[in-house]
Amino acid sequence: MPNLKMLQDELKASGSPQDALRRKYIQLLAQKTGRNVIVYYSGWLHKVGLPAELFSLNDADKNGFMSAIHKLDRSKGLDLVLHTPGGEIAATESLVDYLRLMFDTNIRAVVPQLAMSAGTMIALSCKSILMGKQSSLGPIDPQIGGIPAHGVIEEFERASQEIAADPSKIPVWQPIIAKYTPTLVGECEKATLWAQEIVKTWLISSMFYGDAEAEKKAERIVTELSDHAETKSHSRHISTERAQEIGVVVEQLEDDNELQDAVLSLHHACALTLSSTGAVKIIENHDGTAYIQQVTIQPAQ
Repeated sequence: MPNLKMLQDELKASGSPQDALRRKYIQLLAQKTGRNVIVYYSGWLHKVGLPAELFSLNDADKNGFMSAIHKLDRSKGLDLVLHTPGGEIAATESLVDYLRLMFDTNIRAVVPQLAMSAGTMIALSCKSILMGKQSSLGPIDPQIGGIPAHGVIEEFERASQEIAADPSKIPVWQPIIAKYTPTLVGECEKATLWAQEIVKTWLISSMFYGDAEAEKKAERIVTELSDHAETKSHSRHISTERAQEIGVVVEQLEDDNELQDAVLSLHHACALTLSSTGAVKIIENHDGTAYIQQVTIQPAQ
């Protein structure tokens, strides 16, 4: 299996641009699986310091998926290779709805390294998730202005309980609660319920379709991944083993050496593009149709 260093050497020896190397490995993965392949890669790990919104899933991404899906034989299904920190709930819901209109539920998520937050939500909308020992999902509790919505709700409830039990604690809690805008708690409650409801619906209609215990299994996964008290942090990494423990349908990447080689080679090729060019986000299919968002990199002084 080519590792990152070997791919760097291959790139240097061949003189090929990053696009050629990356597309080579997307095509190899499609040949291995016999399915359509689309990569959705974000460069938040490779371009630290840039605004977070450059890397987040948003409504503009659908344009990239529209281009990538156009002219594909949709009867072959889709392997969606995800590497993303997440993004907007509304954009996530809209994207999943679109993908399902195109491929029904014949979609498998492939997570070579990280699919966090909304990326996890997309993965849970699929029939299964292909993960390796190095792969991680994340909690699906939404963020409001960069603050965990469930954490705001917990803090407000704790304040209410402590003040009701001991009014002398009002001065302690007053400066904390004062930082909340008038509608913040309500918006946090709605966002949390929204995320839980759509993920549960997706799980029942795809991953557990036809399962007599579909609702029970979906409820457990949603509860485990959306409860801030359980996950402790929105950035918590959910391992392959833990995902299986809570009931997520996971395919082990290590069970097929050739498939593992194809997936990880593609992952490293995408990482090379993100680390050595101005690309901040890549949406690309196995036929070479690509939608790449870039920023201008200023040379070091």
